[in-house]
Amino acid sequence: MTILIAQATGSADIFTQFLPLILLFLGMWFLIIGPQRKRQKEHDKMLSELKSGDEVVTSGGIFATVTNVKEDRLVVRIADNTKVELAKNFVSKKIESE
Repeated sequence: MTILIAQATGSADIFTQFLPLILLFLGMWFLIIGPQRKRQKEHDKMLSELKSGDEVVTSGGIFATVTNVKEDRLVVRIADNTKVELAKNFVSKKIESE
């Protein structure tokens, strides 16, 4: 009988030992991973909706106007008679017109 009780409390002890680790993981998920995934989805949506004439800021801090949209790249105008081709992933944000 005491063996059964010892086995039953042994499995409960394992659960209580891992409970803080499980709670830490869940807290990390809700505080870090979940919001990051949401931001990534919003950024991907913004990139897919870019069109010619939109003003953007690159990850290097350059303000540019989109002139042509390709599958994975953009052609942007950064100054008069100066166009640059860059990967879509290097667009940080779209500047909303006021």
